Amino acid sequence: MSDTAYLILENGMTFEGKYFGAQGEMTGEIVFTTGMTGYLETLTDQSYHGQIVLQTFPLIGNYGVIPSDFESASVGARAYIVKYPCGAPSNFRSENDLSAFLKERGIIGLCGIDTRALTKIIRESGVMNGKISAAPPADADLAGIKAYSIIDAVASVSSHNVTKTGEGSRRIALMDFGAKRGIAAALAARGCEVWTFPHNVQAEDILQKKPHGIMLSNGPGDPAEPANNGIIETIRALLQNGVPIFGICLGHQFLALAKGYKTKKLKFGHRGANQPVKETATGRVYITSQNHGYAVVANNSSFVNVNDGTCEGMDYGDSFSVQFHPEARGGPLDTSFLFDRFIKKVDDYGA
Repeated sequence: MSDTAYLILENGMTFEGKYFGAQGEMTGEIVFTTGMTGYLETLTDQSYHGQIVLQTFPLIGNYGVIPSDFESASVGARAYIVKYPCGAPSNFRSENDLSAFLKERGIIGLCGIDTRALTKIIRESGVMNGKISAAPPADADLAGIKAYSIIDAVASVSSHNVTKTGEGSRRIALMDFGAKRGIAAALAARGCEVWTFPHNVQAEDILQKKPHGIMLSNGPGDPAEPANNGIIETIRALLQNGVPIFGICLGHQFLALAKGYKTKKLKFGHRGANQPVKETATGRVYITSQNHGYAVVANNSSFVNVNDGTCEGMDYGDSFSVQFHPEARGGPLDTSFLFDRFIKKVDDYGA
């Protein structure tokens, strides 16, 4: 097979580049992320399920592949687009180069295209579908590319078994919608015994563990998709029990839906490790790590996005949630204090 590969957008625009990693065809929703580092965390973040990830920073892969940095056991993205993949990484922790890693995992990579131009198209026109293929663009089925959609995303990435992480006097139930490992690690580091449950767990099964707090994880897809109705009903039942709940990313959206709020799809979302948010109570601005394409519609947000004013957090008293990632893998640790805020609520509840 030739190394030449094409990216065909649903609007008919095309880019010619080269394969790296695996070769073949893949259709997905193209989204861009602005992180300069953290590509391993990005690739293994299950919130990218169903999507083709575009890195805006031009050189990716320079510190190689480090399994201890992975946020899950598998790659979440359907395909990966970078300007220049580094073939000779330099890092004492590295065990492989990026192209070899993607090839091992069967993930298609595309390089050598004008990633800046592609990012500008998405910013101006909004997120759109695209297809990576070795076939000439003239043969592309644009209707088929446009018809692609992400369905049953949470069920596709959630764990299937109940597992335990960490030791401590505080017992936390983590609902896994595609959870990043960093969330459980942040809780375990604060003296928590974390019990991870599949997405379709029932409220009574969680409550049987007598948790002192409940964590709602990140995850992919449209939060208001009908397939998620059962999750929202479970969260609604848990809210009635009074156990403190902390939601992150998709968990933030699910908690809002359970509280009667609505969500909307953003034009191109917020993805990267340099997203500014303002805490409305204090006016203080934090730099955060984010990965989401939907937002809660609310005018009483606890945090707002500085760039576009969208909701980045909600406070419900005993429970609260944020759209960004306070565990920040990868990204800044500016908002890690939110885990401590949750632990305070957990301790107050268990006292």
